[in-house]
Amino acid sequence: MQLHTLRSGTKFRRGQRIGRGGKRGTTAGRGTKGQKARAGHKIRPQLRDLIKRLPKLRGYKFRSFQEESQPVSLATLERHFANGDTVTVEKLISKGIVKRRHGALPRIKILGNKIGKKLSIGDIKMSRGAMTAVERAGGIVK
Repeated sequence: MQLHTLRSGTKFRRGQRIGRGGKRGTTAGRGTKGQKARAGHKIRPQLRDLIKRLPKLRGYKFRSFQEESQPVSLATLERHFANGDTVTVEKLISKGIVKRRHGALPRIKILGNKIGKKLSIGDIKMSRGAMTAVERAGGIVK
């Protein structure tokens, strides 16, 4: 005797059919009442709402996920800082040049191409022109 030669002792009986026809009874497996129980029901797909909320890839109405950096010109730095000062994000906030964003430190980028003071600039993004202008004036870029 092997497993593939075994047969069951009782015959398999299917469920008893109901007089209304079919195997599904009154609600035909659709639950009870409502729009989904009706024939030809059309329900707006919920997934579509999620898909519509997703940003499109570039092109029409595209908004980048990247946080925009606040521009600060070399002219304003020259106005607010003395010769030989170090420029940091905290000092820019304390002097009122830049504001916090939702309590967090903002992204800052220094722009411009002329400066007359020696400034040492801390961990802040700069444009290439601003970097050369600061170094030309005798300042330090960290």
